[in-house]
Amino acid sequence: MGFVLTAADYAEYVKRTYEVIRVNGDYVTELDLATGDGDHWSNINMGFEKLVADIEALASMNISDELKAIGKSMMAVIGGSSGVLYGSAYLAAAKAVKGKEVLGKQELYDVLEAMLNAIISRGQAQEGFKTMIDSLAPAVKAYKSCIENGSNEKTLCEVVKKAAIDGAENTKNMKAVRGRATYQANKGVGHLDPGAITMSYQISTLMDYVAEKLM
Repeated sequence: MGFVLTAADYAEYVKRTYEVIRVNGDYVTELDLATGDGDHWSNINMGFEKLVADIEALASMNISDELKAIGKSMMAVIGGSSGVLYGSAYLAAAKAVKGKEVLGKQELYDVLEAMLNAIISRGQAQEGFKTMIDSLAPAVKAYKSCIENGSNEKTLCEVVKKAAIDGAENTKNMKAVRGRATYQANKGVGHLDPGAITMSYQISTLMDYVAEKLM
């Protein structure tokens, strides 16, 4: 059993992610207003909305060029630090699979690992800082463990998805080291990080889509 994601598949994943982010707008904004300025959802939603508008062009590229185009679009459309971080992440992912036509098990890991490393480097942040990294990093670690342990793809999808969701949930107990929550007396403790939540939406949707490909 295995999976292969084409550029068209990745475009479908983008569309599905946009829908999940769109319908959770009120919830994510409420989270953001508790610790930040309330614009995280609108920025992320705007970025994915633009990707969906360009979806046919994205789907027609090879996977590396598609990831590069997504990165450039996000950097141009998403406001604030999120645009720079997401843009950098996707540009790094494109380099990681340069020349590849499709993503298999290893290549998808390479994409996620490259995204994580780019966000850590560009944002000067790390796991435990109460950011999107706290969802992505556990997911990447879980993915690596599944590869090393020879786990089947169905198990991989379940484990990586759970790691992303649990990681986002764990931000509730963290003190913010980056972002506006650092200005609060309690450093945001008791509140979920909206960036980690929207990252968990993306990883969960991706793993659900990969799982569908296995059926």
